[in-house]
Amino acid sequence: MTSLVFSNIGELTTNDPTVGDESVMGRIKGAALVIEDGKIVWTGSSANAPAADSEIDVEGSAIIPGFVDSHTHLVFAGERSEEFAARMAGERYDGGGIATTVNATRSASATELRECTQSRLDALRAHGVTTVEMKSGYDLTLEGEVRLCEIAGDFTEETTFLGAHVVPIEFKNRRDDYVALVAGEMLDRCAPLVRWADVFCDQGAFSVDEARLILSRASERGLSLRLHGNQLGHTGGIELAVELDAASVDHCTHVSDLDVEALAGSNTVATLLPGAEFSTKSEYPSGRHLLDAGVTVALATDCNPGTSYVTNMGLIIALAVREMGLSVDEALYAATMGGAKALRRPDIGHLRLGAKADLAILSVSKAAHFAYQPGASLVRAVHIGGKTPGFWG
Repeated sequence: MTSLVFSNIGELTTNDPTVGDESVMGRIKGAALVIEDGKIVWTGSSANAPAADSEIDVEGSAIIPGFVDSHTHLVFAGERSEEFAARMAGERYDGGGIATTVNATRSASATELRECTQSRLDALRAHGVTTVEMKSGYDLTLEGEVRLCEIAGDFTEETTFLGAHVVPIEFKNRRDDYVALVAGEMLDRCAPLVRWADVFCDQGAFSVDEARLILSRASERGLSLRLHGNQLGHTGGIELAVELDAASVDHCTHVSDLDVEALAGSNTVATLLPGAEFSTKSEYPSGRHLLDAGVTVALATDCNPGTSYVTNMGLIIALAVREMGLSVDEALYAATMGGAKALRRPDIGHLRLGAKADLAILSVSKAAHFAYQPGASLVRAVHIGGKTPGFWG
């Protein structure tokens, strides 16, 4: 067995309330951390660190659990910057929206899609993301969705079938036929390739009844469930997610008191995506209200070409602090442990003994700088499950 000690850590955030300052963040000053065969085996004072086969002196830098980005749409081709610019200027723009990305993605080769996805994943890694969920949903044909699920599986175990993203143009007047395709043959082909199924249950996308049908069929095929819900209105997505025991319901921009009560009494995580509100000039949901009610909250980038082309989790944390009422530590916890809970992964999002050794070494001495320096490049390196760190500056 091979061991490695990270020494001289200025501030170690473990998300283990039994160590350090005994808060939920489990902070240790002047710390060290030992990993062995890709697992955390010791944390404590640097002065008391046990011997290891090798050592990395981080010279007073902070270390945090790697970010868990539990909601992304990384597998696509093309871009929609003109749409974004028009929206920011308050101008009317009809460039096609999701259909524009669907056309570009259908036209791209598998090699092109893999290269684009790798580039976006590299950007997320550079900002501290060690686990990432990836969805299909930008082809919306049988073979095309299979292809996107296969490509996503080349990059992550946390793959999601999102054939129910929108109804494609060719099914404009045959909506029921498309729902039947997604819930039938498309799901049959994609289910063996993914862990999750998702539906965009909202205005202009899929109804609660359509989403229930698709997700129920997905559950019958052994997939775990997640859901886009209540981004554009009070459309019943949150209630459905709780009803189906979905791991997460994502966006939660429009939330009633009954929605909050349902979430607080459930196993469903509310995943907030402030990059979408930033990119669409929409009102931010109140993360404070959710947390105070006892709802488990996660933060994710929602990286996608139209409404949140964000690859910096630090910016997401800053937005959650500035616009959603979260404290710095609450936002950091939501982007690590919250994301892990949204993926129902007990082995990541924290640096407790036995956890997977996924961590980020910062270029600053305190994790609070993610909100203090919004959007800055603060990650020196990531370490993923015992693999050699990658360094960025």
